[in-house]
Amino acid sequence: MGKIAGAVGGAVLLVMLLAAAGAAGLMSIFTGAGSQPSASAVSDIPPDYLLLYMQAAHTCRGLDWTVLAAIGKVETDHGRSDLVGVRSGANSAGAEGPMQFLPSTFASVIAEHPPPEGGATPPSPYNPHDAIYAAAAYLCDSGARDGRKLADAIYAYNHANWYVSEVLAQAQIYASSQGFGTNTAPNAVALEAINYAQGQLGLPYEWGGNGPSAGDAGFDCSGLTQAAYQAAGVTLPRTAQDQFNAGPHVPAGQPLEPGDLVFYGNPDGGIHHVGLYVGNGQMIDAPRPHVPIRIEPYRYSGDDYAGATRPVNH
Repeated sequence: MGKIAGAVGGAVLLVMLLAAAGAAGLMSIFTGAGSQPSASAVSDIPPDYLLLYMQAAHTCRGLDWTVLAAIGKVETDHGRSDLVGVRSGANSAGAEGPMQFLPSTFASVIAEHPPPEGGATPPSPYNPHDAIYAAAAYLCDSGARDGRKLADAIYAYNHANWYVSEVLAQAQIYASSQGFGTNTAPNAVALEAINYAQGQLGLPYEWGGNGPSAGDAGFDCSGLTQAAYQAAGVTLPRTAQDQFNAGPHVPAGQPLEPGDLVFYGNPDGGIHHVGLYVGNGQMIDAPRPHVPIRIEPYRYSGDDYAGATRPVNH
């Protein structure tokens, strides 16, 4: 996290941004409601990082995960950058790891806010789990829990106006409903189903599982899609085959919409898998034993894609 002197305060920049984009446009995604991942987010952010951003944001009430994700994007492209200091060593400013912490800052943050289990022992700025949780804590301590002070918190992370502007713009892209890659954004029911499914990311696959609310550790594929639509007020049959039969079917060649269910297998009684399409060629699904609920492409080499249904119309 570099320091650039002579920059004006982050609060001034936030006022400028709000004037340019409209208060509702920016503040609506930074008020702690928990923005929905856009197709741009789903396609750009590695699934393990996306899950960590969302989980870590919950440690700071008022911090939207998109801000963490935007910082991860701007700093190191979610750990994919080949620059020195991302996986080992330090950059010219001394920053380390996917979230680019100065060693002294990282040590100070984790001393006050130890990351939860799941990272390195001892915690390391090169470990994505530890780095992302530390970034959430640092932003929170800097005022990110209050949307009116968000720009100040980002400015504290890196003292540069361009940095605050770029992070806020990237966060907006990750949350924008226009990023679903279709001419039609999800309607309220489909969005609610997607939101529920997104909240189950990382839970284990469990054959016959109906989720924690039913006393199960996780879901199987059709248990997840049934629960997602149940959360949105739509009743679906329990099995993948019955969900496929229930329709209504999306005509072959018609573009998919977020919220559609995508099926695999033989339509004539041999449907064996279902996922929830979220846009831009991606779905959320419970794939198979020993593989957690995740985001992945809905088409892949050698698949037996059978078609899609649209439980709700736009």
